[in-house]
Amino acid sequence: MEFVAFNNLNMMSYVAIGSATLLALWIVHFVFRWKNPRCNGRLPPGSMGLPFLGETFEFFSPNTTTDISPFVKKRMERYGPVFRTSLVGRPVVVSADPDVNYYVFQQEGKLFQSWYPDTFTEIFGRDNVGSLHGFLYKYLKSLVLRLYGPENLKDVLLSEVDKSCCSNLSTWSSKPSIELKEAISTMIFDLTAKKLISYEPSDESESLRKSFVAFIRGLISFPLNVPGTAYHDCMQGRKRAMKVLKSMLDERRNSPAERKCEDFFDHVIEELKKEKPVLTETIALDLMFVLLFASFETTSLALTHGMTYLTNNPKVLKELTEEHETILRNRENPDSGITWKEYKSMKFTFQVIYEIVRLANIVPGIFRKALQDIEIKGYTIPAGWGVMVCPPAVHLNPEIYEDPLTFNPWRWQDKPEITGGTKQFMAFGGGLRFCVGADFSKSLMAVFLHCLVTKYSWKAIKGGNTVRTPGLGFPDGFHIQLIPKA
Repeated sequence: MEFVAFNNLNMMSYVAIGSATLLALWIVHFVFRWKNPRCNGRLPPGSMGLPFLGETFEFFSPNTTTDISPFVKKRMERYGPVFRTSLVGRPVVVSADPDVNYYVFQQEGKLFQSWYPDTFTEIFGRDNVGSLHGFLYKYLKSLVLRLYGPENLKDVLLSEVDKSCCSNLSTWSSKPSIELKEAISTMIFDLTAKKLISYEPSDESESLRKSFVAFIRGLISFPLNVPGTAYHDCMQGRKRAMKVLKSMLDERRNSPAERKCEDFFDHVIEELKKEKPVLTETIALDLMFVLLFASFETTSLALTHGMTYLTNNPKVLKELTEEHETILRNRENPDSGITWKEYKSMKFTFQVIYEIVRLANIVPGIFRKALQDIEIKGYTIPAGWGVMVCPPAVHLNPEIYEDPLTFNPWRWQDKPEITGGTKQFMAFGGGLRFCVGADFSKSLMAVFLHCLVTKYSWKAIKGGNTVRTPGLGFPDGFHIQLIPKA
């Protein structure tokens, strides 16, 4: 009996040891496969980091440098301008190479398609415009261009932007100080939301704006969706904003009176009422959400960043002011609004704007996905892998821009107007998905600067420091006092 029990104990020990050995072998094999992904060619050099987590923590680690992010720069120095990594559970090839970036953009819809990690998709919606392709994307783009395209910009928006900037600057100048990022964000949100959804100040619309504030704070943060984290606040902000938009959509659709197409929402609803609509309600709501966000957040960040540069560069400010004072002197009626001809004449202003967005680098990465195995620069990008084009690595490349960290608008002198992404400049993206709001953003910045430098001076009170996580932020804000000119 004791002998049988002893044998059973031995057998159980052997089974336990065997199971532990198999588990250990499986773990070793899994870790090896994770670190050495399969590829029908030569993968770019790099590290896949920890299983599942990859190098996500380091990617989202805050930094205060104005140079290329430490995450990208360290790997560029070790592996070169094209390297592999893993972010939020997905294998990604990161490109800081201008030729590779340009190729990726030009092959949109052929070898690559727009793609963002699952966490980004959760934030912006499964049916957001960045996740759509082919005919539907082109249709939505044409729809958006009705609002932000050059024709409407010239005929309608320029005048409305001028009035909004002048009115808000006047209000701000009556206060001891303002936090510039918050003030500009509110100004642009009010302006664009009125065009998109006939926004008027009310409890509901204020709730919508506050929801976007919560959304923005966690937009580019580590994707841990538990209470107390920035990402959780972001998702809750999106949920509240979508609830408000859905309520507005239902109210508009169920309204007994027929409305003229007075805002962008009306055009969307008109499409939804068709017998065979191109849009679904989900796509329409995700579109409105993305447009509201994109209209104000990136431009307010760029303008605030630009104001810190103008504050510390009196020579630039002097030439910028002279250009706009010349416009006023040549105007028959000094109190009339800005004209399209005046706007197009702002040569130095556009140089300032290009330099601001080059250095601001609002977007740390633009994502695409390989549709098949792709050979480029001696490497293979496997089908299904993500590709992150890194604009800051191009904009801050000393081989492209002399003294790249220096604010120098004169570097753009005598260069043609930028109407699309190039190998050297991709602040507004590139290829088929070049930002449809680029012209609107540039006009808003130009008109804001015009109203500012012709009527006000200012002094910095506090803040102005930036942090990247990896998106741009102002942890202490940027507080200034506006002083009306005599």
